[in-house]
Amino acid sequence: MSNLYGDYNQKIDYVFKIVLIGDSAVGKSQLLARFARNEFSLDSKATIGVEFQTKTLDIDQKTVKAQIWDTAGQERYRAVTSAYYRGAVGAMLVYDMTKRQSFDHMARWLEELRGHADKNIVIMLIGNKSDLGTLRAVPVEDAEEFAQRENLFFMETSALEAINVETAFMTILTNIYKIISKKNLTAHGEPESGGTSAGLKGTKILVPGQEPDPGGRKGGGCCMSS
Repeated sequence: MSNLYGDYNQKIDYVFKIVLIGDSAVGKSQLLARFARNEFSLDSKATIGVEFQTKTLDIDQKTVKAQIWDTAGQERYRAVTSAYYRGAVGAMLVYDMTKRQSFDHMARWLEELRGHADKNIVIMLIGNKSDLGTLRAVPVEDAEEFAQRENLFFMETSALEAINVETAFMTILTNIYKIISKKNLTAHGEPESGGTSAGLKGTKILVPGQEPDPGGRKGGGCCMSS
């Protein structure tokens, strides 16, 4: 009986808000569905306004609730969704690797994100639909160059085939956790429930397994293509 109700009594150490942004039909909702519920819908409809889902997971023996917001990519909703960037500690910039225009719009989406979110928000560039390799319109090198220039993590994913989806979300969540837990350790304070953006001030972001860059750049190996 205790196992049945265990999840309801589970102590949450951190809540991290992540936003998915990018053009319509690049697969943002499908990435979220694959990560949160391990589902994929072939007849997915366009997101209207904003939706969100949560997933609770363990990072470094701490219980983290990921609150992932899926924002509509259509132009007419952008004024509505801009308010939802506030409080986000992580963001995924998603483009369709078979649609060059969706990648070309990444700079504009990034500018909007940085205009509304904490300046040290953890950002990952996602090239979705990697299963459609024969239709590729965005070379990996172009995405890597953009990610390097803007100090973003980068990964190609396939929501359809569940390739790199879990890895992408876990990478961004783990790096947010490292930043906020390091700040809490330094301050000798209690964990900041809700993962407030104040926990992101002045911290380098490093890919696991890489040594800090002596030049002080954020990210090091920002490019993690499949």
